[in-house]
Amino acid sequence: MKKYVFILLLTVISITASAQKGKEKEKGNEKTEKPIDYKKNVATVDDVIKTFYSVVSGEKGKKRDWKLFKFLFYPDAKLITAGKNNDREFLVKFMGSADYIKSSEKWMLSNGFIENEISRKTEIFGRMAHVFSTYETFNSKEEEEPNMRGINSIQLLNDGSRWWILNIYWTKEAWYNPIPSKYLD
Repeated sequence: MKKYVFILLLTVISITASAQKGKEKEKGNEKTEKPIDYKKNVATVDDVIKTFYSVVSGEKGKKRDWKLFKFLFYPDAKLITAGKNNDREFLVKFMGSADYIKSSEKWMLSNGFIENEISRKTEIFGRMAHVFSTYETFNSKEEEEPNMRGINSIQLLNDGSRWWILNIYWTKEAWYNPIPSKYLD
């Protein structure tokens, strides 16, 4: 009897080991996703700015390419918003790219958010660039009038192989803070 139990035990172990090897072979043969090459999105200052606007924009329910969004930003880059809250207190909020995603993603999916650049002023010196980018926002492409306008102040760095966003600092237009005409043409 002990002999049969021993043989049964060896058989079970052998079958289990064979099944495990089969699973490992299957995993090895699985088609792995090729990483997406985002280099074309960061080759020029214009590429970075256009990619930024396209990646944050989308109709209600449209998922954003957050991997591409993060790719635009230098490590430890900041997204900074400044303005008055509902209590009319002036506040500044500093976020990393992951913080921005965490605070915005759910709202963007629920409401839609389309941000269009309507004017740009760019200054470049060596590997440094500053872009004053005037924007307008909508919740849907169907809307005719923007629900908000403002200016993104974007600082960029070229490390010799690509452009990176170091910071985006923005504030929205308000009755007490209208956008000057020189930033609208």
